[in-house]
Amino acid sequence: MTVYTTACPRNCYSTCTMQAEVIDGRLRRIMPHRGNQATAEGPCLKGLSYVERVVSPDRILHPLRRQPGGNFERISWDEALSLIVEKLETYRRDLGPQSVLYFAGSGTKGLLNGVGSAFWRSYGGYTTTYGDLCWPAGLEATRLTLGANRHNAPWDLENARLIVLWGKNSAETNIHQMTFVDQALAKGARLVVIDPRRTQTAERAELFIQPRPGTDGALALAVAQLLIQRDLIDHNFINRHVRGFERYREMAAEVTVEEAAAICEIPVAEIEQLADALGTIEPATICAGYGMQRYTNSGQTMRAMLALLAMTGNLGRPGAGWQFANLQSAVFDQVQDPIAFYPPAEPDGVVRVGVSTARLGRDMLACQDPPLAMAWVERGNPVTQNPDTHRVLEAFRALDFRVVVDQFLTDTAREADLVLPAKTMFEQSDVIGAYWHPYLNLRQKVLDPPGEVKTETEIYGLLAERMGLQPELDGVPIPGPSDVEIDTWLERRLAPFEITLDTLREGPVLAPGHQEVAFSDLQFPTASGKIELASAEARERWQADPLPRYVESAESPRRDSPEARKYPLYFMTPNTKNRIHSQFNNLSLIRRVSDRPRAMIHPQDAADRGIDDGQTVRLFNDRGSLEIAAQYDYGLRRGCVAVTNGWWMTDGGAVNVCTMGRETDMGYGAAFHDNLVEVEKVR
Repeated sequence: MTVYTTACPRNCYSTCTMQAEVIDGRLRRIMPHRGNQATAEGPCLKGLSYVERVVSPDRILHPLRRQPGGNFERISWDEALSLIVEKLETYRRDLGPQSVLYFAGSGTKGLLNGVGSAFWRSYGGYTTTYGDLCWPAGLEATRLTLGANRHNAPWDLENARLIVLWGKNSAETNIHQMTFVDQALAKGARLVVIDPRRTQTAERAELFIQPRPGTDGALALAVAQLLIQRDLIDHNFINRHVRGFERYREMAAEVTVEEAAAICEIPVAEIEQLADALGTIEPATICAGYGMQRYTNSGQTMRAMLALLAMTGNLGRPGAGWQFANLQSAVFDQVQDPIAFYPPAEPDGVVRVGVSTARLGRDMLACQDPPLAMAWVERGNPVTQNPDTHRVLEAFRALDFRVVVDQFLTDTAREADLVLPAKTMFEQSDVIGAYWHPYLNLRQKVLDPPGEVKTETEIYGLLAERMGLQPELDGVPIPGPSDVEIDTWLERRLAPFEITLDTLREGPVLAPGHQEVAFSDLQFPTASGKIELASAEARERWQADPLPRYVESAESPRRDSPEARKYPLYFMTPNTKNRIHSQFNNLSLIRRVSDRPRAMIHPQDAADRGIDDGQTVRLFNDRGSLEIAAQYDYGLRRGCVAVTNGWWMTDGGAVNVCTMGRETDMGYGAAFHDNLVEVEKVR
């Protein structure tokens, strides 16, 4: 038996450091690693299911080629590589290299992910996406306000006396955070939860507020107005460290608290309770979730929420601050706090950044000079995970050739002409950071790969050799396939930070320069050096109001629009503890607790439509429809229906058949949640 230190590379807050027990070459057990103070309690059910994942009978172990009838047949790697090279050389010659779309998702994190773009640049160019599905509106709102995306260490939350989990269901989507919430509550802290859904997290709250979806910005401005009226603000902090407060004060007064309560459809008393808590209890931390920054007004919403901390002096102190994204472990980026997801400048014209992630299908179809002929997809499942599934399918099916690298036959892989078998996290080493805690981890190789699986790194190396290319990443050739070559390459990347692989094999390491308390020096890397409540850059870059003024989201029952007249229900598509988007739910362990999609609906909304609990219903709008079982949920706000995201089309619950491809107000995020539907029983 051998026990290895490793870490989960999924797109998840926790990025758990773990111990992997291997016996006779098989993964037998996943255990906690106490060296990571943020995840010391150990992995979730998904992490435990890795034992099944690596040996799943559904795992792809050999290259597969689509046949004319739609079925796949096994082919050799030599045949697969020869086919790819033939296609690539043809497209480059006849159409130009930008006829190839390189789509890389966030299914697995690691330094080696950069090898893909290095290969495609050496090919002569490519077309790629900009923006992101996850968090960019909040990232940009934070950057515009504070200058950088970093927050206090996760364990500092124990020092808070007031915790506001705003649009965040930590008990399911950031389970390790609840340990620190519980520690704070044991010391007398108070917990506020703001969410249209009564979640497991909300059950712990002293104050639970259920605003109408997309109206959190109005709620934040109403709270700000009360803080100012009642003089519950920190004048000294504002004078020293805040820019634009007077303009913000005037703007916040434009809508009365009563009007804001009507917009949010909540009692005035709840707004008053929240304002009293933020104005009288310190230190206070607001932990903002990702769901509410997926509306067309979400960047301004997040800026309005940040202002509450600035006005009360709850930044740069233990137990206080803004928890949204902690990029302190992003030390390998050229700029530690990059302007996230902007289309990169490519003065040489090699890379065409012409496809918005939020509008993937529509933008793919619109590409001209040259049109797209091929797509290469790795670490992602865009057919069901990007908005507007029908348009994405149309765009993929219009291509001449599609290659997908994956471990399973996802919905996207089923659309491919060629599927290449990928390694799991246990079959090649890599170094990963995180976006909640500040540790660097080694995701080390602990298993020999089964069948003929290969990492993207190996595949690119084989293609480069056949095509006579010499791809480099940051001026260094991409590594060869051997473990020694991989380790040597990783050591080179770690060397400037005086960190070695041997050190990481023992456990995680705090990122160099880590601030336990973010902005403890009260230095804010904005243009003014202060917290900016009024941002000229918001207007210059995003054509947004310099102040975080509230506007109704684009698709709302309150707008006089065709959608609002036909479809009265907000379609919420939250994350779940049982999946990371479309990963894990194909495993039998997860299926035991998450067997099929369900449409959660308030019993009164169901009764108004003659729908019984458990009855099959049709959830639909002009863009698409789902037929799944209804389930009564007394904790869901009326006027909403919720289906957790990540179900495959083969499960019948692919929620993005109903979403529209459009961007958030800043950051090039995906405004999934501007999405109105109706529900009817299936007769």
